[in-house]
Amino acid sequence: DLDKVKDSFTRLFSKPVAENGFAKKPEELQRGYRTFDGKELKHGDVLIAAITSCTNTSNPGVLLAAGLLAKKAVEQGLTVKPHIKTSLAPGSRVVTEYLGKAGLLPYLEKLGFNLAAYGCTTCIGNSGPLAQPIEEAIVKNDLVCAAVLSGNRNFEARIHPNIRANFLASPPLVVAYALAGSVLVDFKTQALGKGKDGKDVYIGHIWPTHDEIAGLMKLAMDPATFRRLYSNLSESNPLWKKISAPAGQVYSWPKSTYIAEPPFFRDFSMAPGHPGNISGAKILGIFGDSVTTDHISPAGSIKPTSPAGIYLQEHDVAVADFNSYGARRGNHEVMMHGTFANVRIKNLMLPGTEGGFTFYKGEKLPIYDAAADGTPTVVFGGEEYGTGSSRDWAAKGTQLLGVKAVIARSFERIHRSNLVGMGVLPLQFTGTDSAQSLGLKGDETIDVVLPAEIAPQQDLALAIRRSDGSESRVAVRSRIDTPIEVDYYKHGGILPFVLRELMSSERPAKAKAA
Repeated sequence: DLDKVKDSFTRLFSKPVAENGFAKKPEELQRGYRTFDGKELKHGDVLIAAITSCTNTSNPGVLLAAGLLAKKAVEQGLTVKPHIKTSLAPGSRVVTEYLGKAGLLPYLEKLGFNLAAYGCTTCIGNSGPLAQPIEEAIVKNDLVCAAVLSGNRNFEARIHPNIRANFLASPPLVVAYALAGSVLVDFKTQALGKGKDGKDVYIGHIWPTHDEIAGLMKLAMDPATFRRLYSNLSESNPLWKKISAPAGQVYSWPKSTYIAEPPFFRDFSMAPGHPGNISGAKILGIFGDSVTTDHISPAGSIKPTSPAGIYLQEHDVAVADFNSYGARRGNHEVMMHGTFANVRIKNLMLPGTEGGFTFYKGEKLPIYDAAADGTPTVVFGGEEYGTGSSRDWAAKGTQLLGVKAVIARSFERIHRSNLVGMGVLPLQFTGTDSAQSLGLKGDETIDVVLPAEIAPQQDLALAIRRSDGSESRVAVRSRIDTPIEVDYYKHGGILPFVLRELMSSERPAKAKAA
């Protein structure tokens, strides 16, 4: 499918946003733009090329292939433009050991694929900033540039907030696209660049053969290397030993912007309350199709002007020390402030606006600020609401913001389950109904009446009161799907349910022992 990358980008370039396109004019595709330090950028330029991800870098075949391709490229005289951010972040130290023994690591390094870390980097949004002139040119000219990575995920704004086209590829293809410099290069018909002899070099000239890869595989299959590097983890990293830690069996929750005591058991009692009706709820957001868990709870960089960024600065954290949402997910305040704060999420209550904003009580506000007044809220979505990776914070953050129900055309399986697990009611439209067909604008008030006995997949009614005083009722289906999920919802979520179960079973055991 190498010939489809260029076609896909070209097709999406001018498609409307509603069809997952970039809504640009076709004639802009080949236009060049200058950074303030003189570099030329175009739409489709590769600005991030990352060999990353713990899963894909655990396959020695593709890592050796990347190294062999880099070796042949260097020998042919090919180079990577210096403004392309390249990195190598395998999940294991064994990878650099066998690449070094094979003599391939220096060639990767000559193309800019230096070791960045062992662990989560670009795949989780830890790509770091681009050079300032490039960032400024992207924002100023609304450039649609690309990242190519060997990671598992390429959700909007996850890889980098200003890189809008993100392609997943094998490690050797990551190197190849770094050499080509653009996803508009068709590898089947176009050269990657000029060799030192001035002739065109195509991907077939540097692609490694099966025998070349197989001849080096034995270097990656050395049990002694694994034992040497991982048999004694406590001694292998002296930095860990320097970190002081309190003694005892109960964590003392010292003040930290990384880890904080979560509020999920606050005011806990053994007797669960009965879930009440949802009355007078305001609409926090109306979203379209395929809203991902990364849209709901971003994992990447934290914008200084976002609610989470402001929170961190108010707690004396410098912007340079923000780290990422993924790194701070042990602090519920950061994650709650960041819920629905993805820079690419589109709230249809504010047409043409990107980012975590809503229209609330007559003004445009960050979604976190609108939710902070304590009024119960609901969220509307389209098809496949909550698609993508099964990030638990997408449900946790929704609950902490005070969202009582999510009403959508359909739900991704795991996110629906996670919503129930956090005590948030998932409701699904029936027939052809949707927020758009009902003409919802966001200034309506929503009621949901729950029956005295909650059961799986009940038909319920959504009462909609509009700003002109008119009212309507719409049939929806509860997506509490199983009897155990009914129990979770009645208990306010799976966490209090499990704790009550544990404490209930422990009491008779103690009494018997006494």
